[in-house]
Amino acid sequence: MTAATLSGPSHAPANGAPARRVVVFLHGYGADGNDLIGLAPFFAQAMPDAAFHSPHAPEPCEMAPMGRQWFSLRAYDPNMLRRDPSTLGPALEQMFQGAEKAAPALDAYLDGLLEQYGLTPDKLVLAGFSQGTMMALHVGLRRAADRAPAAILGYSGALLGPDRLGDEIKAQPPVMLIHGTADEVVPPQAMDAAQEALRVVGVPVETHRRPNLPHGIDEEGASMGRAFLDSHTKAG
Repeated sequence: MTAATLSGPSHAPANGAPARRVVVFLHGYGADGNDLIGLAPFFAQAMPDAAFHSPHAPEPCEMAPMGRQWFSLRAYDPNMLRRDPSTLGPALEQMFQGAEKAAPALDAYLDGLLEQYGLTPDKLVLAGFSQGTMMALHVGLRRAADRAPAAILGYSGALLGPDRLGDEIKAQPPVMLIHGTADEVVPPQAMDAAQEALRVVGVPVETHRRPNLPHGIDEEGASMGRAFLDSHTKAG
Protein backbone atom coordinates (compact mmCIF):
# COMPACT_ATOMS: atom_id res chain seq x y z
CA MET A 1 0.00 0.00 0.00
CA THR A 2 1.63 3.25 -1.13
CA ALA A 3 0.89 6.93 -0.70
CA ALA A 4 -0.96 6.83 -4.01
CA THR A 5 -3.14 3.88 -3.02
CA LEU A 6 -4.03 4.57 0.64
CA SER A 7 -7.74 3.88 0.76
CA GLY A 8 -10.66 2.95 2.96
CA PRO A 9 -14.43 3.18 3.37
CA SER A 10 -16.31 6.41 2.79
CA HIS A 11 -19.76 7.90 3.38
CA ALA A 12 -21.28 10.29 0.85
CA PRO A 13 -22.96 13.55 1.94
CA ALA A 14 -26.30 12.82 3.60
CA ASN A 15 -28.03 15.54 1.60
CA GLY A 16 -27.20 13.82 -1.69
CA ALA A 17 -25.44 16.90 -3.06
CA PRO A 18 -21.75 17.33 -3.94
CA ALA A 19 -19.53 17.47 -0.86
CA ARG A 20 -18.85 20.94 0.50
CA ARG A 21 -16.54 19.70 3.24
CA VAL A 22 -14.63 16.53 4.14
CA VAL A 23 -14.06 14.75 7.45
CA VAL A 24 -11.21 12.24 7.60
CA PHE A 25 -11.33 9.67 10.40
CA LEU A 26 -8.01 8.10 11.45
CA HIS A 27 -8.42 4.81 13.30
CA GLY A 28 -6.44 3.36 16.16
CA TYR A 29 -3.89 0.59 16.41
CA GLY A 30 -5.17 -2.85 15.44
CA ALA A 31 -8.36 -1.56 13.84
CA ASP A 32 -8.95 -0.36 10.28
CA GLY A 33 -10.96 2.25 8.44
CA ASN A 34 -14.20 0.37 9.06
CA ASP A 35 -13.86 1.04 12.79
CA LEU A 36 -14.60 4.78 12.64
CA ILE A 37 -16.66 5.16 9.49
CA GLY A 38 -19.60 4.10 11.64
CA LEU A 39 -19.47 7.57 13.19
CA ALA A 40 -20.31 9.17 9.85
CA PRO A 41 -24.12 9.01 10.12
CA PHE A 42 -24.00 10.60 13.57
CA PHE A 43 -21.66 13.41 12.44
CA ALA A 44 -23.72 13.83 9.27
CA GLN A 45 -26.73 14.86 11.34
CA ALA A 46 -24.95 18.20 11.86
CA MET A 47 -22.87 18.09 8.68
CA PRO A 48 -25.19 16.79 5.92
CA ASP A 49 -23.05 18.37 3.22
CA ALA A 50 -19.86 16.57 4.33
CA ALA A 51 -18.19 13.52 2.82
CA PHE A 52 -16.56 11.17 5.32
CA HIS A 53 -13.47 9.08 4.63
CA SER A 54 -11.71 6.59 6.88
CA PRO A 55 -8.47 5.25 5.36
CA HIS A 56 -6.87 2.00 6.41
CA ALA A 57 -3.44 2.52 7.98
CA PRO A 58 -0.59 1.52 5.66
CA GLU A 59 0.79 -1.47 7.60
CA PRO A 60 -0.70 -4.79 8.74
CA CYS A 61 -0.90 -4.81 12.52
CA GLU A 62 1.92 -6.72 14.16
CA MET A 63 -0.37 -7.82 17.02
CA ALA A 64 -3.77 -8.27 15.34
CA PRO A 65 -3.99 -10.44 12.22
CA MET A 66 -7.00 -8.62 10.76
CA GLY A 67 -6.09 -5.05 11.78
CA ARG A 68 -3.81 -2.27 10.58
CA GLN A 69 -1.30 0.06 12.19
CA TRP A 70 0.10 3.46 11.36
CA PHE A 71 3.34 2.42 13.08
CA SER A 72 4.68 -0.19 15.48
CA LEU A 73 3.76 -0.16 19.16
CA ARG A 74 5.81 -3.18 20.21
CA ALA A 75 7.85 -1.07 22.62
CA TYR A 76 4.89 0.96 23.93
CA ASP A 77 4.14 1.08 27.64
CA PRO A 78 1.30 3.30 28.95
CA ASN A 79 3.53 4.33 31.86
CA MET A 80 5.69 6.25 29.39
CA LEU A 81 2.83 8.71 28.97
CA ARG A 82 2.09 8.93 32.68
CA ARG A 83 5.55 10.42 33.12
CA ASP A 84 6.85 13.62 31.53
CA PRO A 85 6.92 12.81 27.80
CA SER A 86 8.73 16.02 26.82
CA THR A 87 11.99 14.15 26.27
CA LEU A 88 11.81 11.22 23.90
CA GLY A 89 13.07 7.95 25.30
CA PRO A 90 13.91 5.05 22.95
CA ALA A 91 10.34 3.77 22.72
CA LEU A 92 8.77 7.18 22.11
CA GLU A 93 11.51 7.95 19.63
CA GLN A 94 10.57 4.77 17.77
CA MET A 95 6.94 5.87 17.70
CA PHE A 96 7.91 9.31 16.42
CA GLN A 97 9.97 7.79 13.64
CA GLY A 98 7.06 5.50 12.78
CA ALA A 99 4.74 8.48 12.45
CA GLU A 100 7.32 10.18 10.23
CA LYS A 101 7.38 7.13 7.99
CA ALA A 102 3.59 6.99 7.71
CA ALA A 103 3.12 10.73 7.19
CA PRO A 104 3.77 10.90 3.41
CA ALA A 105 1.02 8.36 2.70
CA LEU A 106 -1.48 10.31 4.74
CA ASP A 107 -0.36 13.62 3.26
CA ALA A 108 -0.88 12.30 -0.24
CA TYR A 109 -4.27 10.89 0.71
CA LEU A 110 -5.44 14.27 2.03
CA ASP A 111 -4.18 16.03 -1.08
CA GLY A 112 -6.05 13.52 -3.20
CA LEU A 113 -9.32 14.16 -1.36
CA LEU A 114 -9.01 17.91 -1.82
CA GLU A 115 -8.42 17.39 -5.52
CA GLN A 116 -11.22 14.83 -5.80
CA TYR A 117 -13.81 17.16 -4.33
CA GLY A 118 -12.38 20.41 -5.63
CA LEU A 119 -12.29 21.84 -2.11
CA THR A 120 -9.91 24.15 -0.31
CA PRO A 121 -8.18 22.98 2.89
CA ASP A 122 -10.44 25.14 5.06
CA LYS A 123 -13.16 22.56 4.33
CA LEU A 124 -11.02 19.58 5.44
CA VAL A 125 -10.84 18.35 9.04
CA LEU A 126 -9.13 15.42 10.75
CA ALA A 127 -10.63 13.29 13.52
CA GLY A 128 -8.43 10.65 15.12
CA PHE A 129 -8.75 7.99 17.78
CA SER A 130 -5.76 6.77 19.83
CA GLN A 131 -2.92 6.13 17.35
CA GLY A 132 -5.03 7.96 14.78
CA THR A 133 -4.97 11.04 17.02
CA MET A 134 -1.18 10.80 17.10
CA MET A 135 -1.16 10.78 13.30
CA ALA A 136 -3.71 13.59 12.98
CA LEU A 137 -1.60 15.86 15.18
CA HIS A 138 1.69 14.80 13.63
CA VAL A 139 0.58 15.39 10.04
CA GLY A 140 -1.96 18.17 10.49
CA LEU A 141 0.45 20.51 12.27
CA ARG A 142 3.23 19.89 9.73
CA ARG A 143 1.28 20.45 6.53
CA ALA A 144 2.08 23.72 4.78
CA ALA A 145 -0.12 26.53 6.06
CA ASP A 146 -1.97 26.74 2.73
CA ARG A 147 -2.72 22.97 2.85
CA ALA A 148 -3.44 22.57 6.56
CA PRO A 149 -6.74 21.16 7.84
CA ALA A 150 -9.29 23.58 9.25
CA ALA A 151 -9.32 21.74 12.59
CA ILE A 152 -8.09 18.59 14.33
CA LEU A 153 -10.18 16.48 16.69
CA GLY A 154 -8.44 13.85 18.78
CA TYR A 155 -9.87 11.16 21.05
CA SER A 156 -7.79 9.17 23.55
CA GLY A 157 -4.48 10.05 21.94
CA ALA A 158 -1.15 11.76 22.47
CA LEU A 159 1.23 14.23 20.88
CA LEU A 160 4.45 12.63 19.69
CA GLY A 161 7.68 14.60 19.83
CA PRO A 162 6.46 17.70 21.67
CA ASP A 163 10.06 18.89 22.06
CA ARG A 164 10.44 18.97 18.27
CA LEU A 165 7.19 20.66 17.42
CA GLY A 166 8.50 24.19 17.77
CA ASP A 167 11.02 23.60 14.99
CA GLU A 168 8.70 21.61 12.73
CA ILE A 169 5.24 23.16 13.03
CA LYS A 170 3.93 24.82 9.86
CA ALA A 171 0.28 25.38 10.71
CA GLN A 172 -1.80 26.17 13.79
CA PRO A 173 -5.28 24.77 13.23
CA PRO A 174 -7.55 24.70 16.28
CA VAL A 175 -7.43 21.41 18.17
CA MET A 176 -9.94 19.68 20.42
CA LEU A 177 -8.74 16.77 22.57
CA ILE A 178 -11.15 14.47 24.43
CA HIS A 179 -9.98 11.76 26.82
CA GLY A 180 -11.56 9.36 29.30
CA THR A 181 -10.40 9.58 32.90
CA ALA A 182 -10.36 5.76 33.17
CA ASP A 183 -8.23 5.22 30.05
CA GLU A 184 -5.52 2.66 30.83
CA VAL A 185 -4.32 2.28 27.23
CA VAL A 186 -3.36 5.91 26.63
CA PRO A 187 -3.51 7.58 30.05
CA PRO A 188 -5.23 10.97 30.32
CA GLN A 189 -1.95 12.59 31.37
CA ALA A 190 -1.06 12.40 27.68
CA MET A 191 -3.81 14.90 26.92
CA ASP A 192 -2.49 17.30 29.54
CA ALA A 193 1.02 17.09 28.10
CA ALA A 194 -0.30 17.64 24.58
CA GLN A 195 -2.33 20.64 25.68
CA GLU A 196 0.71 22.28 27.26
CA ALA A 197 2.95 21.62 24.25
CA LEU A 198 0.37 22.89 21.76
CA ARG A 199 -0.18 26.10 23.70
CA VAL A 200 3.57 26.76 23.75
CA VAL A 201 3.63 26.82 19.93
CA GLY A 202 0.49 28.92 19.63
CA VAL A 203 -2.04 26.26 18.66
CA PRO A 204 -5.54 26.98 19.99
CA VAL A 205 -6.43 23.90 22.00
CA GLU A 206 -9.53 22.84 23.92
CA THR A 207 -9.58 19.76 26.15
CA HIS A 208 -12.33 17.70 27.75
CA ARG A 209 -12.13 14.85 30.27
CA ARG A 210 -14.91 12.27 30.15
CA PRO A 211 -15.56 10.90 33.67
CA ASN A 212 -15.02 7.16 34.14
CA LEU A 213 -14.63 6.54 30.42
CA PRO A 214 -12.04 3.90 29.42
CA HIS A 215 -10.28 3.84 26.05
CA GLY A 216 -13.10 4.82 23.75
CA ILE A 217 -15.55 7.47 22.53
CA ASP A 218 -18.83 8.09 24.33
CA GLU A 219 -21.91 9.86 23.03
CA GLU A 220 -21.17 13.14 24.81
CA GLY A 221 -17.63 13.18 23.44
CA ALA A 222 -18.90 12.41 19.96
CA SER A 223 -21.41 15.26 20.23
CA MET A 224 -18.74 17.73 21.36
CA GLY A 225 -16.43 16.65 18.56
CA ARG A 226 -19.16 16.91 15.97
CA ALA A 227 -20.03 20.47 17.03
CA PHE A 228 -16.34 21.42 16.96
CA LEU A 229 -15.74 20.16 13.42
CA ASP A 230 -19.00 21.65 12.20
CA SER A 231 -18.16 25.07 13.61
CA HIS A 232 -14.78 25.17 11.86
CA THR A 233 -16.05 24.20 8.41
CA LYS A 234 -19.28 26.17 8.20
CA ALA A 235 -20.12 27.42 4.73
CA GLY A 236 -19.49 31.06 4.29
